[in-house]
Amino acid sequence: MNKDVVVLNCGSSSVKFAIIDAVTGKAGLSGLAESLGNADASLTYKLNGEKTSFSLTDNAGHTEALNAISKIIEDTGVKPIAVGHRVVHGGEKFKEAALVNNEVLTAVEDYASMAPLHNLANLKGIVTAQKAYPNLPHVCVFDTSFFQSMPQKAYIYALPMRLYKEHGIRRYGFHGTSHKFILDSAAKLLDKPVEETSIISAHLGNGCSVTAIEKGKAVDTSLGFTPLEGLVMGTRCGDMDPSLPGTLQKKLGKTADEINDLLNKQSGLLGISELSNDCRTLEEEAEKGHEGALLAIEIFCYRLAKYIASYLIATPSLDAIVFTGGIGENSSLIRETTMNYFAHLGVTLDEQKNLDARFGKGGEITSSSSSKTVFVVPTNEEWVIAAEAATFA
Repeated sequence: MNKDVVVLNCGSSSVKFAIIDAVTGKAGLSGLAESLGNADASLTYKLNGEKTSFSLTDNAGHTEALNAISKIIEDTGVKPIAVGHRVVHGGEKFKEAALVNNEVLTAVEDYASMAPLHNLANLKGIVTAQKAYPNLPHVCVFDTSFFQSMPQKAYIYALPMRLYKEHGIRRYGFHGTSHKFILDSAAKLLDKPVEETSIISAHLGNGCSVTAIEKGKAVDTSLGFTPLEGLVMGTRCGDMDPSLPGTLQKKLGKTADEINDLLNKQSGLLGISELSNDCRTLEEEAEKGHEGALLAIEIFCYRLAKYIASYLIATPSLDAIVFTGGIGENSSLIRETTMNYFAHLGVTLDEQKNLDARFGKGGEITSSSSSKTVFVVPTNEEWVIAAEAATFA
């Protein structure tokens, strides 16, 4: 039975797309349209292992990109049963995936103020894709849904309660589809039912988050009201003194929007190193003794270790710590440096296993004498989106 789902992840200037078998998770087609709205707009896709790239028309936008994507899919002969859309922010309204209708579209737009870099782009992609696939069910899968199980003690800020009650100011969490996939995968590795599995999941990429999952439910997470709070990230600062934005406005003579841009796009690994937000570049330069790269990696791992340690409190039944995401899956150095902070608690990595787990292989990376189990699990957010979208077909 056909279970192929078109999965779309629309950014402000890009469209990531795939055809995913909702049962097996296999991607028959995957690709990326990027630099949309610019003269160098292009589209690259991989079909049956063969890679193809071509330029889009000058200043091509989401509509042109999705039209090209639809043509590529049509040429494959695949008949998708649904379209799944990644949407970053669903507020408190959406505790699970939702079939797109006018009410859902309005809600996605309303929540754009909480994720301005993401939701409006997601919305544009949905509306455009509906025109391309008018006869298929379109389904929104929200990053925030997975975290609706968190207790109030984890998501309420120490602010006047009226701000939560009247304006929805609270911790929401993101990367939910990734953390859900990691939970399901860890349960299989541990040979336990999902509802009995407890892990601390670290999704590390250009965006980073740690989630505490106790007996199959998210109970705390590092990303907050927006995807800026928490860990040091590629270009995002993560946790800092809340008075700093106002202070920086005065000292630098910047507007609130300019400071927001500084915190989101000029900080993190890039800001500390004054070199790059790419962990691979930083590791290469750190080996050569680059002080900024060394410091960026040290701060990144220290802050990550502190978050993981704090979530030991939230996961009394902890089965494993799990690394995922581009950095989490591929950087043995980041994993080793982070977990060395837990040596006094009896956590020890196996050096060879840690090296072997890179580049999509995954697996357990702790020694036989380690007090806690640590896994590397390659994430597959697209599979989660496809599986949830397929339930509406």
